[in-house]
Amino acid sequence: MISAGEFRKGVTFVMDGDVYQILDFQHVKPGKGAAFVSTKIRNVVKGGTREMNFNPTERFEKASIETKEMQYLYQDGDLYFFMDTESYEQLPLGHEEVEEALQFIRENDNVLVRFFEGKPFEVEAPNFVELEVTHTEPGLKGDTSGSASKPATVETGYTLQVPLFVDNGDIIKIDTRSGEYLSRV
Repeated sequence: MISAGEFRKGVTFVMDGDVYQILDFQHVKPGKGAAFVSTKIRNVVKGGTREMNFNPTERFEKASIETKEMQYLYQDGDLYFFMDTESYEQLPLGHEEVEEALQFIRENDNVLVRFFEGKPFEVEAPNFVELEVTHTEPGLKGDTSGSASKPATVETGYTLQVPLFVDNGDIIKIDTRSGEYLSRV
C-alpha cells in the first residue's frame, strides 16, 4: 500500500480497478483548509490522462510493474521497434508509449520498457545520454549578459539550452530526467 503523501513521479498505483502512473505531482498546503496532493495521472491500460487532488492520507494498492531492458531498433511509419536483449524478440510500440524517451534515444540504444500484466506502457531512456550537436548558432564573444546560453539541436531533434562555447559537432551529455545540458564530452 502507498499513501498519496508518498506519491512521486513515475509511481504506479491501483485506483477503482485501473492502474495509474503519476506524471506530475505537487504537495499543496493552502493558508486555509487541509493539505492535499495535486497530481496529473495517466491510466496505464487505457491511456487517458487527468488531473486529480488527493488527501495525503488516502491509501492505494501499489501496482506491480515489470521492467525489461530492450534495444531500440528502428521506426517504421507510426511504429517503433524494440528488441528484448535476452530473447531477441521484437516488440512494436506506438508513439504514445515512446514519446518522452524518443527525444533522447537513437537506433541501437538500450532503454527500459515497463510492462503491466504483460502490456508495455512506457519506454524510459537512460538517465544520462551523450548526443552530437547538429545545429547551433555561434556564440558571440563577450556576450555574457544574462545566463550566457544559446539553443542547440542534437541528433535526435531535441532542442535545449547550452553554454556559448558549445559548437556544431560537439558531443554533449544530457540529463534525460530534466532535459538539461550537463557537460561537453
